[in-house]
Amino acid sequence: MLDAQMRRGLIENCVLAALARGDSYGYQIIKDLAGTVSVTESTLYPILRRLEGGGALNVYSVEHNGRLRKIYHLTAAGKLQLENFAADWSEVSAMYDFIRGGLEHVKT
Repeated sequence: MLDAQMRRGLIENCVLAALARGDSYGYQIIKDLAGTVSVTESTLYPILRRLEGGGALNVYSVEHNGRLRKIYHLTAAGKLQLENFAADWSEVSAMYDFIRGGLEHVKT
């Protein structure tokens, strides 16, 4: 099981990647991530607020069926955060390979 902080960081970048595909709203983001990671509203909305507060997202409203829907838009800072995450992944991958190699030496 992933460490909670690591999982949160991965989900945060999954949200950014979903929004890199186009502006979206909360429920749609949950559906878009469903094939990759299970995210609930109680997990997603704090992440969206944190990303917005950090400048990675802008939010605007549109009317849908007589109600206002919050739409999330990836900013240049959000794109940079996603690009930096992807660039750092090779280091993470190397650490993972090192850990997996260590498991070969563990006697059961």
